[in-house]
Amino acid sequence: MQNALEVRYVLPRSNRRNANPPLLFIHGAYCDAWCWEVHLLPWFAAAGYPAYALSLRGHGKSPGRDDLGSLHLTDYMDDIRNVVAELPARPVLIGHSMGATLVERLIAEETFPGAALVCPVPPAGLLPVLTRLWWGRPDFFWHAQKLHRGAIDPVAMSTLREFYFTTHAPPEVLAGAMRHLSPESPQAVMELAWRGLSARAEEHDTPVCVLAAGDDALFTPDEVQATAARHGVEATVLPGLPHMLMLEPGWERLAEALRDWIRRSVRAPRSAAAASRAGGDPRTR
Repeated sequence: MQNALEVRYVLPRSNRRNANPPLLFIHGAYCDAWCWEVHLLPWFAAAGYPAYALSLRGHGKSPGRDDLGSLHLTDYMDDIRNVVAELPARPVLIGHSMGATLVERLIAEETFPGAALVCPVPPAGLLPVLTRLWWGRPDFFWHAQKLHRGAIDPVAMSTLREFYFTTHAPPEVLAGAMRHLSPESPQAVMELAWRGLSARAEEHDTPVCVLAAGDDALFTPDEVQATAARHGVEATVLPGLPHMLMLEPGWERLAEALRDWIRRSVRAPRSAAAASRAGGDPRTR
C-alpha cells in the first residue's frame, strides 16, 4: 500500500538493548488495533516487550475503507508483512479470530520466532459454526448483518454482546467497542467460511501457542483444540472469558499465558535491521 497503515504501539521505557522479541498483535474481523491497546500493549511493554498492533487495511485509521468490498485474506497478509518489514526485529505474531487465520497462513509460508493463535477460526471453517448459531440464535445473523453495513445500533450491540462479551464487561469498554466496530470484507468472510476447503500446509518451523476462551460463544474450546491438534500442540483454555477476552475483566490471564509461553518457547531475536517498505512510516496513532 502506498499509504501508512495504522500501527498502535507501546515500547518499554528502558533504553537498554532489549533482548525480548517485538510482539505484533493482529485483530479479528470487524475490529481494529484498538482492542489490543486498551490492556495488552501497555502490559507487555511494562514486561519489557516492544508491543505493536496494526489495523488491517479498511479498518481503524488505516486506508482502504472504500475498497473493503474487494479485499481478500491475502491482502491482509500483505499488510502484516509490510509492518513486519519495518519492525526492529522479526516479531512474535499474535492473532485473534480472523487474525489467527492470517497468522496460520503466514507461518505456512515463512518462519517467525513464534505465533500465538487466540480463539482461532476452526479448521472446518465458519460454516459449521454459523449452522450451530443459526439453529440456536437466528437473531445473531440479523444483527451481524448490520456490521457489514456499518449500521450497528444499541439493540444490535446488546445481542452481539452475548456472543463477544460477558455481563462483566465494563460500560466504557462496550462504548469503545461500538466506536471501533467496522464493516468487514465479504470476500474475507467467505474465505473464512470455506476455510476447511482451502487449508494451507501445516508443516512449519514456527513455535505455536493456541489459546481458547472458556465462555466463547462463537468458537468452542473443542473447536479450538482441533486447531491446536493441527499444529501438534495442546490448547490452553482460559475459563470464564468470552471471545473478546482481551477487553474483559480477567484479561490478565490471557496476557500471562502469552508471556509464559513466550518465555518458554520463543528465542531472543537476532539483531538485524528491518527491511524498509516504500510508503512511509507505519507508526501512526
